[in-house]
Amino acid sequence: MEPTLDISIVIPLYNEEESLPELIAWIDRVMKSKGWNYEVIMIDDGSKDASWKIITELKTKFPSLRGFSFRRNYGKSAALNVGFEACRGQVVITMDADLQDSPEEIPALYAKIMDEGFDLISGWKKKRYDPLSKTIPTKVFNWATRKLSGIHLHDFNCGLKAYRFDVVKSIEVYGEMHRYIPVLAKWAGYTNIGEQVVQHQARKYGSSKFGLERFINGFLDLLSITFVSRFSKKPMHFFGLLGLIMFKAGGFLALWIIAQKLYITYYLDERAALVTQNPLFYLGLLSMILGTQFFLAGFVAELVSRNAPDRNKYHLKAQTDV
Repeated sequence: MEPTLDISIVIPLYNEEESLPELIAWIDRVMKSKGWNYEVIMIDDGSKDASWKIITELKTKFPSLRGFSFRRNYGKSAALNVGFEACRGQVVITMDADLQDSPEEIPALYAKIMDEGFDLISGWKKKRYDPLSKTIPTKVFNWATRKLSGIHLHDFNCGLKAYRFDVVKSIEVYGEMHRYIPVLAKWAGYTNIGEQVVQHQARKYGSSKFGLERFINGFLDLLSITFVSRFSKKPMHFFGLLGLIMFKAGGFLALWIIAQKLYITYYLDERAALVTQNPLFYLGLLSMILGTQFFLAGFVAELVSRNAPDRNKYHLKAQTDV
């Protein structure tokens, strides 16, 4: 599939009826000032207000607007995935619908992709208008993600991002993985990832749709994507190695206890305590059992991986015709 437009702007939204008319008009002004062929894809994630009605009304005034509506709330990742599947622009911009992301940032993001050759540019809201209860956990997650992924971004979860067309067609955003799209892109082979300082505007309408549970989910998703990105094609390398280490450690501990008893009994000619009276013996036995279970888990995971339909799915950078 080849891109047919200059820019696609993907906007997931949930209960943002107040901001939509202002947002689409603002985007339209910026796009027309640059003379770009563009589309705006709004994905209504099961809103309870009049968001979808407003989208359908705005469509008559702005023909470049395309809308999708979910029957219920599936989450931001599902909305972004639908937008990525539908987009047709050389450069794909994602932004939030709450007017905290400025459309005036789009030309600079577009230039980073088209002129400087980046695969993905993530916005960095260096100055934020969020409470400390949100900014401090965000900094912790960004630090942890940098360490685990090796991608040096300050704000992984910034909604304002720019992508090359091939990038969004090569990744699948699921669960709560929208926070780690740069990690998904790197996993797919797109390593030219940069960032751009963008303006963070104070919320004009409504309130935030995210609660404290997102930080727990974010941590679990980070562990999940780190494991999947490294071991999804070779689970035995993780489970098998861990099981082997635990089995050897437990076996060594059990043998050391038995050897100690034999030494005391036959060389020192003393009465030694029973092996089963030593707590370390049970620790070693437990380690051997867990090691065996981890090894078997790796073996089963390897069988599942080898029979997965996408086991030989790879992302090609280019090819020549035969």
